[in-house]
Amino acid sequence: MLTGRPTLHAQVLYLWALLRRFKLTFVMLAVLVFGGGTLMWGMYQHLGRPITWSRAVFCAYFLLFAQPTMEIPDYPPLEALFTLIPPFGIVTVAEGLVRFAFLFFAKTRNDKEWFSVLASTLKDHVIVCGAGRVGFRIFEQFEKLRVPIVMIERREDAPFVSTIRAAGVPVLIEDVRSSRALEQANIRSAIAIVCATDDDLANLNIALDARRVKPNIRVVMRLFDDDLVAKTKEAFHVEAFSTSALAAPALAAAALDPAIKNSLEVGGRLLVVAELVVDEMLAGKSVAQLRDEVFALVIQVQKADGSMLFDPQGATRLNRGEKVTLQATLDAYRSLRSRMERAA
Repeated sequence: MLTGRPTLHAQVLYLWALLRRFKLTFVMLAVLVFGGGTLMWGMYQHLGRPITWSRAVFCAYFLLFAQPTMEIPDYPPLEALFTLIPPFGIVTVAEGLVRFAFLFFAKTRNDKEWFSVLASTLKDHVIVCGAGRVGFRIFEQFEKLRVPIVMIERREDAPFVSTIRAAGVPVLIEDVRSSRALEQANIRSAIAIVCATDDDLANLNIALDARRVKPNIRVVMRLFDDDLVAKTKEAFHVEAFSTSALAAPALAAAALDPAIKNSLEVGGRLLVVAELVVDEMLAGKSVAQLRDEVFALVIQVQKADGSMLFDPQGATRLNRGEKVTLQATLDAYRSLRSRMERAA
């Protein structure tokens, strides 16, 4: 992911994307130089004053800038050719230079053209619709995972737009319900789209538009209506989540025990992630013993010196005073806490 100011790699990609936008200009110039030169060469042959093809092309090139390198003979078709090439050439070159300068310097002004062109350089990225609080948290997670993303937000003055842009992430200011916004975000090269606006109908519209443009794209949706979540999953084959349903297990579990840091529901069972201090009961036990005896998976061990041991091996033994982060079902966790309290 791009971070901070645009990197050299981003600059090169941006320059290449700009050049691709000027294909028509390059074709027009080629027609004027090589086509005009070929016509000029043929006319001189017809007049019995043969010249080389390369010299004719060379003359047509300088005619683009109204600088003829040969005298114009008294022959109407050649006079017309010498007259028409300069204005067409000057208009084509001037229009191309103006467009190129505008787009090239747009990045220094955080212009939407800069972000649109930068988005077109990405591949296998994720499109996040909505730069509100949920969208910003999603951005932070993708930033940690180093996954390239493009954000689409309706309002330029949204509170997190400037922060996201400062990280080098393209933020397009467009109505997320318009197909133009998805095209600017380069949806054809994206692997997934996250619909995280605060409007359920808008999220559904985005999902349908995304699937219409790219049928195999992965769609993840945020919905407020719990009843709509199940229906949307079944009807559109997308991943839909209710923010209230996601928050409820965490809030309920945290109310039961302050050691519980997070929770999630899997297969109808509530799993909790808790942080405990190793006491006399746990001291000396191995990670494998905790898994087999109390059905708890150890995720992390914080040693006494402050060092962290992630995903410890089964033979790793716990020492008194260390902090252990484990995952278990709520029932297994309650059983473990009860045994620890009795041992204390």
